[in-house]
Amino acid sequence: MMLIQEFKKYFFLELSNVYPETEIQSFFTILVEFKLHLSRIQLALEHNFELDNDDFDFLKNALLKLKNQIPVQYIVGETAFYGLIFKVDKNVLIPRPETEELVEWIIQNHKKSKSLKILDVGTGSGCIAISLAKNLPNAEVFSLDISAEALNVAKNNATFNQVTIDFINADILTIEKLPDTFDIIVSNPPYVRELEKDQMQQNVLSNEPHIALFVKNENPLLFYDKIAELAKKHLTENGVLYFEINQYLGHETVDLLKTKGFKNIELKKDIYGVDRMVKCLL
Repeated sequence: MMLIQEFKKYFFLELSNVYPETEIQSFFTILVEFKLHLSRIQLALEHNFELDNDDFDFLKNALLKLKNQIPVQYIVGETAFYGLIFKVDKNVLIPRPETEELVEWIIQNHKKSKSLKILDVGTGSGCIAISLAKNLPNAEVFSLDISAEALNVAKNNATFNQVTIDFINADILTIEKLPDTFDIIVSNPPYVRELEKDQMQQNVLSNEPHIALFVKNENPLLFYDKIAELAKKHLTENGVLYFEINQYLGHETVDLLKTKGFKNIELKKDIYGVDRMVKCLL
C-alpha cells in the first residue's frame, strides 16, 4: 500500500520535466476525482489515505500516458463543458473553454425565444449542440459531422445528458443543401492553419483528430465560405449565424461575411482577449 501523498510527490517529480506545475496539479486533481472520488479539499485533509492496488495501477498507468503526451481527458474518457459531462476519445476534439463562451453568447441571446431550430455544423463530441439543447428547452437541435465515429460519441453524450438531437452524417464541403431551414446555424469548424502547428502543444498534435483542427494555409476560410453560402439559403428571416474563429483571421472572416451579404456582424473577443467569435444576420 502507498499513501496518496507519497504518490503525489512521485507524480509531480516524474512529470516536472514535461509540464508546468500548475498543469501537473490539474492532472492530479482530475485523476483523483475521477478514480477515487476525492475532491482537492478532501485530498488535502486526508493525508493518510491509502491507495489500494487497483487505484495505484490506474494512477501509475495514467502517469505513463501523461509522460507520452496523451491528454488527461482521453485518459479518463470524459471532460466537463458548460456544467455538463462529455465523453471524449481520439475521434473528437477535447472541448475548449473558449467554446463555452460561444455557447453562453448564444444562450443569452436566445433564452427568451419560444421556439428555435438550431444546426451545429462539425459537432464533434456534441458539446455545442447538447449544451444548447440542455439550456434552450424550446429548441429543436440538429448536429452535422463528416465523421461517423465522432457522431457515435456525440450520440452517446446526448443520451448521457438526456437531450434529443437529430444527427446528420455528411461532409459540409460537398453537400449542396441543408435538410431544413434554421433560426440559428453555429459552427466551430477546422480553422488552424498548417503554419500554426508549431504554436500548438504536442499532446494536441499527437492525439486530437487533425481533420477537426487543420486547414490549408492557402485557403483557411473554406469552411466559413461554404457554411455562409448554405446559411444564406437555409436561415429563417431573422436567422443568426455564429462562428468560432481563428484568432488571427477575425477581420478576414468579417470581410468574407460582408461579401456574402451578411449584416450586423459582431466580432467578439474571448477571455484571453483575442478575436474568437462572430455573429451575423442575413
